Amino acid sequence: MVQFYYIYERYEKVILLAKVIAVANQKGGVGKTTTAVNLAAALGSLDKKTLLIDIDPQGNATSGVNVDKRSVKLSTYNILVDGIKAGDCVVKTEYKNLDLLPSSLDLAAAEIEIIELEKREARLKASVLPIKGEYDYIIIDCPPSLGLITANALTFADSILVPIQCEYYALEGLSQLMNTVRRVKRQYNNLLEIEGVLLTMYDGRLNLTQQVVTEVKKFFPKKVFKTVIPRGVRISEAPSYGMPIIYYDKSSKGSVAYTELANEIISNNNSY
Repeated sequence: MVQFYYIYERYEKVILLAKVIAVANQKGGVGKTTTAVNLAAALGSLDKKTLLIDIDPQGNATSGVNVDKRSVKLSTYNILVDGIKAGDCVVKTEYKNLDLLPSSLDLAAAEIEIIELEKREARLKASVLPIKGEYDYIIIDCPPSLGLITANALTFADSILVPIQCEYYALEGLSQLMNTVRRVKRQYNNLLEIEGVLLTMYDGRLNLTQQVVTEVKKFFPKKVFKTVIPRGVRISEAPSYGMPIIYYDKSSKGSVAYTELANEIISNNNSY
């Protein structure tokens, strides 16, 4: 675990704070939500207390862990717009060590509503910080855009995980994403780092896949995860049942891959 902590001298107790990882890429269809859901579930299954934050107005991470976003009473919309404390919004999921801050249909309007609010880029951080010590990892599923909602995630996050699909337009828009990361780091969060780049929809039999891997490694030297996420029908099926892949089909290639990714992230962070 990276060394983020508070020291309570009276009780001589050190409380480690969660590692906060934002899963972000403004390009859609790269496996962003799939990665956020399955990484969070895999971390939980490895005995890491994990909070999944859904700040994507589509709410697919919420439904992906079998929570009905239509019935949610308090959501990340209320956090961003109304300043509600995250502790009042947390939903316990049916999966091991996995809690959720759900999205809701109202979140689509949040981008406009928070424009005039004070400290608009830090509203998520202010809300979730009081419960940060209750978790080992916090995974944020960002919207496929680089607006104020994503800025809130990056202002709060310790690092950003970038999923990239192994397809022709893989690097499209990444310069813009990196510019946003640099701006947030300069203005709001100078500790923000790249957690890693994750290759998704991987098929090693294709020449195109190998070409994409080569280009991504040039763009992100020493930042590409060893783990790759393969194409798989089971990964695509799991969300329709409200189940992360490790619970839907534990023996599938996708389940094995996301468990390997979780272990890789744990190992990388234990090395600090």
